Amino acid sequence: MAQQKRDYYEVLGVSKGASEDEIKKAYRKIAIKYHPDRNPGDKVAEEKFKEAAEAYDVLHDPQKRQQYDQFGFDGPMGGGAGGFGGGFGGGFSMDDIFSMFGDVFGGHGGGFGGGFGGQRGGRPAQHRGADLRLKVRLSLEEIATGVTKKFKVKKDVTCSHCHGSGAEAGSGKETCPACHGSGVVTRTTQSLFGMMQTQTVCPTCEGEGMVIKNKCKACGGTGVVKGEEVVEINIPAGVAEGMVVNVQGKGNAGIHNGIAGNIQVYIEEEPNDTFVRDGQDLIYNLLLDFPTAALGGQVEIPTISGSKVKIKIEPGTQPGKALRLRGKGLPAVQGYGHGNGDLVVHISVYVPKTLSKEEKKQLEEMQKSDNFKGDTATKQTIFQRFRSYFN
Repeated sequence: MAQQKRDYYEVLGVSKGASEDEIKKAYRKIAIKYHPDRNPGDKVAEEKFKEAAEAYDVLHDPQKRQQYDQFGFDGPMGGGAGGFGGGFGGGFSMDDIFSMFGDVFGGHGGGFGGGFGGQRGGRPAQHRGADLRLKVRLSLEEIATGVTKKFKVKKDVTCSHCHGSGAEAGSGKETCPACHGSGVVTRTTQSLFGMMQTQTVCPTCEGEGMVIKNKCKACGGTGVVKGEEVVEINIPAGVAEGMVVNVQGKGNAGIHNGIAGNIQVYIEEEPNDTFVRDGQDLIYNLLLDFPTAALGGQVEIPTISGSKVKIKIEPGTQPGKALRLRGKGLPAVQGYGHGNGDLVVHISVYVPKTLSKEEKKQLEEMQKSDNFKGDTATKQTIFQRFRSYFN
């Protein structure tokens, strides 16, 4: 009934002025999300997959779209209850949907189903091992240069007894009696759109189409056993807290010589006693003595590379001033940004807590001068007066 349907534009998440390309991209995104191979046995996902197919059937066709925009669900197209989408309730299978919209998926299934580990079009399933997650805590110096870390990882490894096949020596595989070698089983269900046929991965052979006659005693027929491996991981320079470095093929082994999973390395940063990080920039707080701030001079400051550089302090430098050393910060992580950040030097001025009698006397003399009073500065600059006292 019309009231049970959602607006087709809402279903695909596009505006009424969306282009044909935008509609196609939106439909493909939803279809991938709710594809039956990706959601075996999930009735809600199945209905959303069909709902998106019906919406796309109408909106990608200029004539149907015009009728829908003018008349809504009661348009003359289709002639069934609700007008539109009647064809999908008439016993259409998933293969019919793929045939009708093959260009969206790159052909009849177009590698769409196979990419999720299922089987479509006669291709056997290839199982993929689960991913692993690791955390690595890096110093700012390691982040600046990049670093190689070694981890002893507990994971599923290929069974050495059967070499990953899952079968005892001299034993082979036979056609799966449940799916007769197809790797999929077909179900017919009743939905809002009528009788629907859906294909899901065969639970008996898990999509392989073959079952093992005599399972390996070491691994129980899976082809994998619990083990551990020392994994060397290269962390590129410039990474930041919260980033993830994906190491392909170093995760859990896939059953029956399938594809190995990945290792996802989550980056954490250690606090640094010298620098504060701000993106690619590094901030260094420089505490100047009062004479240097007033008279000027040269000071040495550290860099993240371990070397020191000299910077010039101009006479009369004020607290809060920032000096920027170009390119002395952190490099951009691979693929993001260009070049190095900067080293930003924030200047503070040190005020001693205790004074000797002589120091106190000198400051009291200077205090009498208007040039040392911030609100009554004279023509003679502060550094000229200060220099005369120390000469």
